[in-house]
Amino acid sequence: MRNSGLSEPHIEGGDPLERAVWRLRSRACWEDAAALLAPRAAAEAGVALRRTAVLVERCVFTGEGWEAAEDSLRSAEALAIDDEERGAAACERGHLAYAATLLGVRDRADEARAALGRAAALLAPQSPTRPLLDFRRGLIAQHLSDNPSDATAAFQRAHTGATRHGHRLLLSSTWRHVAAMAEHDGRLPDARHGFAESLRIREELGYLVGIAPALASLAAVLPDQAEAARLRAEAGRLVRLLGGVPAWLADRLGRPAPAS
Repeated sequence: MRNSGLSEPHIEGGDPLERAVWRLRSRACWEDAAALLAPRAAAEAGVALRRTAVLVERCVFTGEGWEAAEDSLRSAEALAIDDEERGAAACERGHLAYAATLLGVRDRADEARAALGRAAALLAPQSPTRPLLDFRRGLIAQHLSDNPSDATAAFQRAHTGATRHGHRLLLSSTWRHVAAMAEHDGRLPDARHGFAESLRIREELGYLVGIAPALASLAAVLPDQAEAARLRAEAGRLVRLLGGVPAWLADRLGRPAPAS
């Protein structure tokens, strides 16, 4: 069960640029979103990191765009001037290396672990990036190390931190992966609750590109097969609407993603 582990969307307040980026990103228009951020990303470390997160998200959902994400990440690393920015950049590098490993592009598991370890050393205990770091360490424990107990503990730390900091998109992901671990352990009522909460948050945020995976995950643990079929059909409709993304879900639903 894959997940992008996304940075928190900047959709609150009055910044029209951030709202525009969020609308594009949530509808799988990552290149357009990155282009909007590019002018400020050339000089501002925080914006450069957000642009990198958008491009890494495209890699996770489509399996494409690795070179652009790597170039953006190097630029963000060069702009970072304090421990918070350096730690956040290391967190993004760890996630990019994890995604490349998970999707079979290249084995970068050691790089992923080292980068997230560097992020942990740089980020202060109360840093708002800490919950995202915990989540991404959970992904590595779950998918690369096959260590369910470490994964569960990391996801629970991330869930607590996301709740404390009000990071709702990240909270939808922690719900999703806590639910996945419950499903792994055979605790299907807990799994249904977690998947339903993840879906609810994504619908409330308007995170369209993340709704289809949430629907498919919930369908897999429902006892009502008619309802499960309805959710899978809705997931397939959304995947088609977005041009075949997430690509891995399109394949699982039997609708191959387009070549480009």
